[in-house]
Amino acid sequence: MGSKSAIYILAVMLFVGGALAWFINRPQPASNASPLTADAKSYVRNLQLSDVSMKATESYVKQMVTEIEGKITNAGNRPVKQADVFCIFYNSYGEVILRERVPIVSGGLKPGESKSFRLPFDDIPGSWNNQMPQLVIARIEFS
Repeated sequence: MGSKSAIYILAVMLFVGGALAWFINRPQPASNASPLTADAKSYVRNLQLSDVSMKATESYVKQMVTEIEGKITNAGNRPVKQADVFCIFYNSYGEVILRERVPIVSGGLKPGESKSFRLPFDDIPGSWNNQMPQLVIARIEFS
């Protein structure tokens, strides 16, 4: 009976060791936290948001949609091909409850040019504090 117990213990140890090795070496899920390049970091101050407002509307399927609208201006000297922002929603305790990356510029934004944007959200958790989310430039791609 001693050798059977040793075999079971060895099998369990191999299984646990294999599971641990898989857990450590598994592919990490794609993160939406891609850092800005050094070039983009230095250019962020040139992308200016203005006239930002928030409104709630009901969709045709009776679902509440929160929309963030405003303008983005390229105050720098480089044409921007695309830019994304993180919209960060908080609860009443100041905790992040939703962090969503959305495109704010697509199709290009020339130096000195302004464009309107509309960012609709229909999946905000009920614990949201109903305040304007924090908007943070997440990515800039130059033309």
